[in-house]
Amino acid sequence: MQQGRRHPSKYKMLTQALQQTRQKQHNGRQPLIPLHLSDDNPAEWDEERRSNIFQALLRDLQIEGVPLLGCDADQVGTFNAALWTTMAELGDQDDEQKACLIMEQIPVSALLAFAEDFTVLKTQNRLMDHLPELKRFSVSVLGKGVGPALVIETEARTEEEVATAAANRALEGTFDQAKITTALKSFIDRVVVNLEACPYTKSVDISAVGLENRGVTPGPVGYRFSPTTDACMTMSVFWNCICEMMGSPDESLSSIMLSLPGIGKGNTPEAHARFAAVVEIVGRYLCLYRGDASFGLVHFHPAYDRCSINPINGASYGHLPPISWLRAMLKMGGHEAEASSFTDDELDLSNYQRRAPHTSINILRMNQVNAAAGPKSIVDLDLGNGRIEKASGITLYSRNAIRMVNSGNEALQSALDADIAMQS
Repeated sequence: MQQGRRHPSKYKMLTQALQQTRQKQHNGRQPLIPLHLSDDNPAEWDEERRSNIFQALLRDLQIEGVPLLGCDADQVGTFNAALWTTMAELGDQDDEQKACLIMEQIPVSALLAFAEDFTVLKTQNRLMDHLPELKRFSVSVLGKGVGPALVIETEARTEEEVATAAANRALEGTFDQAKITTALKSFIDRVVVNLEACPYTKSVDISAVGLENRGVTPGPVGYRFSPTTDACMTMSVFWNCICEMMGSPDESLSSIMLSLPGIGKGNTPEAHARFAAVVEIVGRYLCLYRGDASFGLVHFHPAYDRCSINPINGASYGHLPPISWLRAMLKMGGHEAEASSFTDDELDLSNYQRRAPHTSINILRMNQVNAAAGPKSIVDLDLGNGRIEKASGITLYSRNAIRMVNSGNEALQSALDADIAMQS
């Protein structure tokens, strides 16, 4: 799997000189004078000034003993893969950590966008209550953006957090990749292929079949796996999958099914909330860098419940349309009788389209999604009481809702239980 590589950058060539400087300061009892930045905007400074201050800040970090990590990432995918991998490695340590990630080929604006959004994320309790490992982190752009470097810091774990981390590592060791993949393929064969939840997937191994006349070449489905229980490592694995797809032609890798059995394991409300929070930040950072223009996501969980996905009554990237929209979608799709006769419990059976044996993310190429949807796929959906929403997939989701009702709750749950049992 392709990954943003980290290697000693040219700034690490400062190390020897910095060590000599530090030794002289120590021997001569010279105090280290900190560099103070004014409040003006570094983007308005001339290049020489920015370069001098940037190198001075790097020198001070080196004297402080902070590792300077050079990274040759030059694209959004490799940038995010390297960043989240570094965060995962720092977060894996129980004690406090600090590192500086230097990305000479990434615009400072991209680094600022990440740091600002991550700061906002940490204030959003709805998510952070289910992403406790991220509370230890702080991320800032060195010198307010004077140069292309991120400073990443973590706080030391509490005793309770140390115990939780140890339990999570033990859990990660219990997953059997072969069994996990077999169970996922069973679900795909049962729901996606045989119930035709996706009409362009005809087998568990090949996708985008039947779209050739729309310019899409069928190709293999790549099954990827990570036992991680950690949000940062999940992000790292996800972005490495994005890098892999960016580096592979459609005919070699049509889509990826990423198995994440350690994320939100089980079918409790707490497990589902953890799943929902993790996949939300996956989509959040893909969209932050407009990756949603190139890739589509489809999220799965054994207890998938669209009524517990934020926003409950609005569209959510990677998820089913709100259950509250289904009657209107059925009517628009020409299924007036079903829209009137289906009970709320029967409409809830649509969740089984996404109830896989473990947390999974299907990563799709948007050219496939757009070809499958066809032109003019986005319509105005009348939800009543004067509310109109943009919606797509009317035919697909209406048909799938009907098929789930015809299958029945007992049969759907029994089959899901059998898929889950394959993982043991």
